[in-house]
Amino acid sequence: MTAGETIRGMLELTRPVNVIAASALTFIGAFVAGGNLATFEVWTAVVATGLAVGAGNAINDYFDREIDQINRPERAIPRGAVRPRTALGFSVVLFAGAVALALMLPWQAVAIATINLVALVAYTELFKGLPGLGNALVAYLVGSTFLFGAAAVGRIEPAVVLFVLAAIATLTREVIKDVEDLEGDREEGLNTLPIAIGERRALQLAAALLVVGILASPAPYLLGYFGIAYLILVIPADAIMLYAAVRSFDDPSVGQSTLKYGTFLAALAFVVGRAVLAFGAG
Repeated sequence: MTAGETIRGMLELTRPVNVIAASALTFIGAFVAGGNLATFEVWTAVVATGLAVGAGNAINDYFDREIDQINRPERAIPRGAVRPRTALGFSVVLFAGAVALALMLPWQAVAIATINLVALVAYTELFKGLPGLGNALVAYLVGSTFLFGAAAVGRIEPAVVLFVLAAIATLTREVIKDVEDLEGDREEGLNTLPIAIGERRALQLAAALLVVGILASPAPYLLGYFGIAYLILVIPADAIMLYAAVRSFDDPSVGQSTLKYGTFLAALAFVVGRAVLAFGAG
């Protein structure tokens, strides 16, 4: 492998799309909380999130290198673009950068960052193969990016509802992904939720969780956080996510991918809701 191929492989390890998405969620959390988006704290939190997510993805691929030979042979380590030790060292450097930045933020943000960094490292080795628990941990981590952004500006309360809704949607998607990865997980001896209770029951549970999230989605409007603009966007987001849950029974890969788009649209609903509120106040 050439140096260029190795560099591209290391970039792949971070999952750039996931890094950008998580960083955007932190930014949204700060925005929903009403923070000044031009401050040092907001952008420090955004960059710290990106580094932490990249590090978590890299170390996850390091620990998953054997199972990825079955489930994801095209990934950087299985195909030989990056050596396992290089991936591990790369993740350590990214983690160190995330920690250094997080320590510059308010204490609530530091507390969230500390919990999340420990969870990212522990996920693969301790939680990933436990039915439901690994899924719940990932759901918390995704939702907590909103809390982290809000904590960076010192106002965590406005982002709590967003955290809960994002966590439910992510938990649903993680269960669907486990159905998609069933063959490799069984080969590796993992005891994921679909293996423990069966594929169909796992998908039914995922759909039920999603319905709970959809029913809760009007809460920000009903509580007076946002106006009608929020509902105009969150209703189609709910429809997309509900379609994704139904589609997952036939094709889990399409289902979990579609669910991601619905989740992003729901996050946009919060952004628009906050923007309209801020514009109206101005």
